[in-house]
Amino acid sequence: MPSPARPLIALLIAASALSAGESVTAFMYSEYIDPSLVAEFTKRTGYDLKIEVYEAQEDMIAKLQTGGTDQYDVVVATDVIIKQMIALKLVQPLDQQLIPNRANVAKTWLNPPFDANNQYTYPYFWGSVGIMYDTNKVKASPCSWKWVLDPAAAPGPYVLLDEAKTMLGCTLLAMGKDINSVDLAEVRAAKDKLVAAKKGAKCLGFDSGTGGKNKVLAGEAAVAVVFNGDAARAALEKPNLRYEVPVEGGNLWVDVMLVTSKAPNKKGAHALVNFLLDADIAARNANFIHYASPIEAALPKITPEDLKNPAIYPPAAVMSKLLYLQDLGKASKLWDSAWTAVKSE
Repeated sequence: MPSPARPLIALLIAASALSAGESVTAFMYSEYIDPSLVAEFTKRTGYDLKIEVYEAQEDMIAKLQTGGTDQYDVVVATDVIIKQMIALKLVQPLDQQLIPNRANVAKTWLNPPFDANNQYTYPYFWGSVGIMYDTNKVKASPCSWKWVLDPAAAPGPYVLLDEAKTMLGCTLLAMGKDINSVDLAEVRAAKDKLVAAKKGAKCLGFDSGTGGKNKVLAGEAAVAVVFNGDAARAALEKPNLRYEVPVEGGNLWVDVMLVTSKAPNKKGAHALVNFLLDADIAARNANFIHYASPIEAALPKITPEDLKNPAIYPPAAVMSKLLYLQDLGKASKLWDSAWTAVKSE
């Protein structure tokens, strides 16, 4: 006769195995998800959702390389660093069968150059990098990168964006150069221009997009380099705040969702990606975050005010001035060196 304790032990082991994977942890930029979706995800899937944040791409990669791949299940990252993340084996191929809501994604955002056939990624939001400013303090026109890169032309206190690739690329663009230049002289010139901007009397230093937005919102800064959605949210609080892509052009980006290479809850990770691709959920998220949604099925559910807002969904004339940053491969070392000099000089 078997011991009556054995079935109980087996039951406890089974219960322990089930509870071990009941949470999903996502790693993303701060203020980048509607908080109400945390509880909604749990309601729909049974998984608890934990959100941890980072402010700069470089910090995120460093965290993943030092053990983060087995701490986080899903990471949201920008297009320009996806090939690097794949090469570093920080992420794993997606199980497409677990993501039926992939059918909701607009064709524009499928099969991107950085991830053929969406083997690793699906889009989360897309947008631009430009300048947010206080119209009560800035009377100059047109909006220009000179406001933050030429201390003599700064209309007031300004904040630079603390992201290497984005800030260097936009500086090159402001100089009339290729946003992805690997010309040694041009990259060095961009570095020198950023160092001079950093040392300008009106410069408040480098900050995240949300940090720069908050400084303009609080009246500490007149101008900041930010992501468009951050500015769009701030303008709801203070109509005197405005976001524009500078006359010289700006950066177009798409943020995507990936599953980390050692995701503790692989099934839950895919459940989160699928959840965020749901039309109703994507619309709720976009209406809260005020970024452009790549989910075609969500667009009819997005508030008309946002769809008509050129800061969120730019008109064709502005889109033509927006350029993607590219993975520079081995030439990235040139940019890394330049950024190190910018921050240290």
